[in-house]
Amino acid sequence: MSIPASTAELKIASIQMISTPSVQENLDTAGQLIQAAANDGAKVIVLPEYFCLMGLKDKDKVLAREKFGDGPIQNQLSQLAKEHQIYLVAGTIPLEADDPNKVLNTTLVFDPLGKQMARYDKIHLFGFQTQTERYQESETIEAGDTPGILKIRLLDQEWIFGLSICYDLRFPELYRALGTVDCHIIPAAFTYTTGKAHWEILLRARAIENQCYVLSSAQGGLHPNQRRTWGHSMLIDPWGEILADLPEGSGFISGVLSKNKLNEVRSQLPALAHRKL
Repeated sequence: MSIPASTAELKIASIQMISTPSVQENLDTAGQLIQAAANDGAKVIVLPEYFCLMGLKDKDKVLAREKFGDGPIQNQLSQLAKEHQIYLVAGTIPLEADDPNKVLNTTLVFDPLGKQMARYDKIHLFGFQTQTERYQESETIEAGDTPGILKIRLLDQEWIFGLSICYDLRFPELYRALGTVDCHIIPAAFTYTTGKAHWEILLRARAIENQCYVLSSAQGGLHPNQRRTWGHSMLIDPWGEILADLPEGSGFISGVLSKNKLNEVRSQLPALAHRKL
């Protein structure tokens, strides 16, 4: 059944950054891009993983950690959501963990009143090593254990989002565990090497197999710590078509989620209803 266009659509945006070792510089950049996306009409805006800090050393994030619910990063994000009257999916923030030498890599969501309304702690921790590259998130990050869901209501329409982060993208069982959603939101900082090989394929696979939109928000360029991230923030529809793509650099992409498109794909090819296991 077709839903009136006034309630059947939701404009969303994702921000792409090349974050630096300066928290305040990154917050200022994020604020400028949030304002631009909000002025463009987006009601839900997503920041990338590590948007607030891409340190010179992995331990830098531990020094910048905040208590859940209190800290300069969280306070400024709350104010930005309230100022622009948006739902802000705040990439990832380093929050205090049980281990004092580690952080939780956490997505927090703020509503248009500036209130924190959803949380997801990254479950899958990235590990990758070649002769020239090495990443081991478990050395400074404590893994979460609970999937994250965001539900919002606009114009009498409920929108359901799955929350995941970067390396989670490689684990389809997480997305099945999240159930049927309208859109999966994926802040990320994929390396150039792994992004070039797998990023688009994995994003489109998650959209196709879950018959939903996928919105990714990426880091995209060469950082002061000499890490190079892949970029390509994307919005993908439930049929796997790429609706928007920012290859590299700072900026934002935007697009519209459509309940009618979701219903069309799921009725014509009811794969979700055909699952056996």
